Parts: sequence; C-alpha cells; structure tokens
Amino acid sequence: MKRIGIISDTHSYWDDRYLIHFADCDEIWHAGDICSMEMIEKLEAPYGEDKDGKPKRRIVRAVCGNCDGGDLRLRFRETLRWRCEDVEVMMKHIGGYPGKYDPSVRRQIMDNPPQLFISGHSHILKVMYDRTLNLLHINPGAAGLQGWQKERTLIRLCIEGSRIYDLEVITLA
Repeated sequence: MKRIGIISDTHSYWDDRYLIHFADCDEIWHAGDICSMEMIEKLEAPYGEDKDGKPKRRIVRAVCGNCDGGDLRLRFRETLRWRCEDVEVMMKHIGGYPGKYDPSVRRQIMDNPPQLFISGHSHILKVMYDRTLNLLHINPGAAGLQGWQKERTLIRLCIEGSRIYDLEVITLA
C-alpha cells in the first residue's frame, strides 16, 4: 500500500502545511509549475529516521509545467508514466480532462489509457472518472498563491494493488 500526496501549481510558493498534510505519504507527485528547485528540495528533505537510523525520504515525482525552466527542465520531463503498485499512472502539466484531453497527450491516452491520469495547469480542482477509457483523472488544483483560484488545494489518496481509495481533497485557506 502506498500513500500518495498530489500537488500542482505551487509557483515557488512554499507552505509548511504541505508537509503537515503529506506527513504520512510515501510519495509526493507534483503536476508542474514548480518554479524553483527549492520546492523540490523541501519536498524531498529527510523527515526522521528508519529503524536502522538512516534518514527517511519521500519519493518525489514531478513533471515540468509551462512556467518551469532551467534546472527543473533538466531534471524533470514534460510527461511521466510509471506504475504505482498495479496502477498505470500518467502525469502531464497541460493534459486537459475527460472529453477534452490536450492534443499533446490525447493520442497517448486514447491508444494506451493509464488507470490514473494527473494534470495541473488550470488551477481548477477536478476529480473525474472517464467511463469511455476506464481511467480516473485528477487535477489537484493549485497549491500556490499565483493565479486566480479562490481556494488552494492538495489531494491525498492510497493505492493498493489496482485499487485507488481514500481520496481526500485538502483545502488550504
């Protein structure tokens, strides 16, 4: 079982509550517009020790957004696809949503749909099930201050085997 924290569109803004809400998460997935390596370094920072006294670190997976450049583009790709437990996951910053996938990923999604597709960019929280492709789409909204969103949001969920469950939307006032 993996506990996952999903975040997007931080635009260099750090809030200590990110790590409070993701304290029990095994992995953090950032859907782009990170805008600073410092953000990634804070998400990856050690958070205690394992039973052998070695520092514990979360796995951080991220994609570049349209506002990311420099070191972020050297480290992260625009599209990422991997398996978490038995779930095929795909993440792209500008990805659209069911019925309106972005042309840059539409063919990939239609030809070989993942079970979980994560995107950012719109700053609009969306959790939608695509019945045609049998996939769950998540846009965690925006966690940073830049943009027009009225609420800052994060998502937590669990994945065990092929099951995605305990999805929780967290609103940061």
